[in-house]
This record gives sequence, C-alpha cells and structure tokens, in this order.
Amino acid sequence: MLPTIRFHTPGLFVTGTDTEVGKTVVSCAIAYALRQQRSSAKIAVCKPMATGCEKRREGLVNEDAEALAHFADCRLPLDVINPVRFREPLAPAVAARQLNVPTPWGLLADAAKQIDGYGDALVVEGAGGVMVPLDSEAPKATWLDTGCFGLPAVVVSRAGLGTLNHTALTVKVLKDAGVRVAGVVVNGYEGDEAVAMSQDPSLPGNPRWIEQMTGTKVLALVPRMEGQVSPRKGTIASEVLEAVGCVDWWGVIGA
Repeated sequence: MLPTIRFHTPGLFVTGTDTEVGKTVVSCAIAYALRQQRSSAKIAVCKPMATGCEKRREGLVNEDAEALAHFADCRLPLDVINPVRFREPLAPAVAARQLNVPTPWGLLADAAKQIDGYGDALVVEGAGGVMVPLDSEAPKATWLDTGCFGLPAVVVSRAGLGTLNHTALTVKVLKDAGVRVAGVVVNGYEGDEAVAMSQDPSLPGNPRWIEQMTGTKVLALVPRMEGQVSPRKGTIASEVLEAVGCVDWWGVIGA
C-alpha cells in the first residue's frame, strides 16, 4: 500500500519519457546548477527506488544515487538518498515480485522524513517513466499514485523521432494526475542543424513541436555526446553543465 509522502522542501521530481533517456544526467546537472546559482544553499537529493544495483561489500549500491549525492554535495547517507534498491534491472514492482517480497514503502517514508529537513532545495529522480509499476502487491500503482511527492515535474525526453508522442503522453498523464509540469529537458540534441538533418530530419523542429503540443516550456537542450556523466569519476561533460546551467532553477522550483 502506497503511503502518502509529500516533501515540503522546494524541489523537482525528474522523470522521463522512457528508461535510459538521461534522467540521471539531467538530475545531477540540475543539482549542480542549484549549488552554483546559490552557493550558500544546501541541496538534498533522493532516488526513491533503484533497480540494477551493484552488489558491494556494504550491500546493494546504485551508481545513479552515488552520482546524485556527489553533484549535489549531499552528505546524507546513501541508504537515505536511495532507500529502496533491487539488484535485477527490472521495474521496481517486477523486481520485488521476483523476490517474493512486498515493496518496502516504510523505508521510503522514513527516508523522506530525514531528507525533508536537510536542504534548501530538493531534486528527486524517479525510476523509469511515470507509468512504471512500483508496488509488487498493487500492479497498477505508478509514480502517478505518489503524486510525484507533491513536487513539480521536469520531463526528460529524447531528441529524435518518436519523442513527440512519448513526450506528449508523459506530460498529459502528469497533468491529468494533478502534477504541475515545470518543463521539458530534451537530451541528446544535435545543435548543428545540417548534421541533425542528415541523421534525423525531426531533430531541429522537435523542441518547438513539444512546446506547441504540450503547452509546456522546453527548458534546456542538452547536447548529444558520449560519456555525458561518469558516476565513478564524478564528472559531467562541461557542455551538459553549460546547457542545464543556463536555466534559473531556483526560479523554476519557486524558491
């Protein structure tokens, strides 16, 4: 049974139109930008659920959560930042069902209490897209049922063909669920129009179409490149930081 969890710290819930769309890259860059834009601020981060975790001596560890903590300079324990973890790279509900265990919502509720009192702003990164199943005992439960913890959402979308449908669907279901959508970040954008046209003729016009179809602002165009973020090395490509850092994120979260 999903508990009612609402964060009171101003922040954002970062979701995506799909898995592997760049949520972690964008979440890390937003956390870093918040620090740069207000140097005295403390930034909290949360990865409520993670799958595909690595088995280490201290237990299951998720690289995305490690990266979030690093770029936010968040000193909360990783068990608090990422309270629900599974080893298999599956949807959270599927991973829990495979282990024949209930989804441990109590761990998330306890972690949320510690996270909420930590910082001046909060970045929460979801797992998968907004309709990914979360609860092994309630297969229809998704991020929509959490209300994105009362936070406005930033949708990370792909740049190329197919993104209009995926982005419009994601924005629509969020708005229908009563979640305020703060904006869209297009990841993997090719800035050179000539090159973009030769690879995918939809690329140059997609950001404009996303805004027209969804009524939601495209906040940033994150350039396409290999190795956008390296959790183990603690680095993000400077081009990514520049693209995301141009946005007034404190203004976006209203703090």
